[in-house]
Amino acid sequence: MKLIRTVTALAAIASLVSACGGSSDDVGKELGLTDPQVHFIHAIPSGPNVDFYDNSKVLQPNLSYKTVTNFANIGTGAHTFSYAAVNTTTQLASDNSINNAAKGHEYTVIALPDAGFLPSIAVIDDPFDKGLLSGSARVRGFNASANAQNVDLYLVAPGTNITNVSPTMAGIGYKNAVPATTQDSIYVSGGTYILIATLPGSKTPIYTSASFDLTNNADWLVTTLPSGNALSQVIPNKIRVLVAQGGNTQTPAIELPDTL
Repeated sequence: MKLIRTVTALAAIASLVSACGGSSDDVGKELGLTDPQVHFIHAIPSGPNVDFYDNSKVLQPNLSYKTVTNFANIGTGAHTFSYAAVNTTTQLASDNSINNAAKGHEYTVIALPDAGFLPSIAVIDDPFDKGLLSGSARVRGFNASANAQNVDLYLVAPGTNITNVSPTMAGIGYKNAVPATTQDSIYVSGGTYILIATLPGSKTPIYTSASFDLTNNADWLVTTLPSGNALSQVIPNKIRVLVAQGGNTQTPAIELPDTL
């Protein structure tokens, strides 16, 4: 009887969330009932197509630059994530920091260029603590630009003068996220925005995007990268920005145009 009441209550919650623009999958994540999930982002501009591995087995094959894979269910417990060039088995980079993948959590694995454009890897653990009735967009920043190793990001309305505005995501260090891994994303209302990047504490933009629409219930990871496609083209503090959109369908990363 208790089980029936619980299932009925969960179904009612799922119905209500769907009516508000959410999804039943989000309900399971929010309640910590769904299997942990992982997706992979290929963010190496000059890198080859790669196979993405979970615990030494190919999870998603033949991924090109800007690919953001759909979320895949994984088991709880320890995971080593890695990637290798297609048709090889030599891992270009690996990470074993996830000792106990948790139910309801989203994990993002990023292939990124290290200093000198050597392949590197980063993993973000997102606990997905979104409220059941929230329709807000979720946003997190990640710095994969070795040539701009600390940045502030401003997510603001077009035309905003940031002189007296605090950064939306401040002090994002190279190979780090804000909010940090294991912390929840920030929540903002859907609307039309621009993204401005500065060096920490500065109000002089090193990057200003064109305007874009951020929809309610979106799940965005905003990643800074060096602007050049090869080491010889890299200029200090010159960056590009990719947006990886979370979800259950494979969606290529969006590169936001730099109006500077």
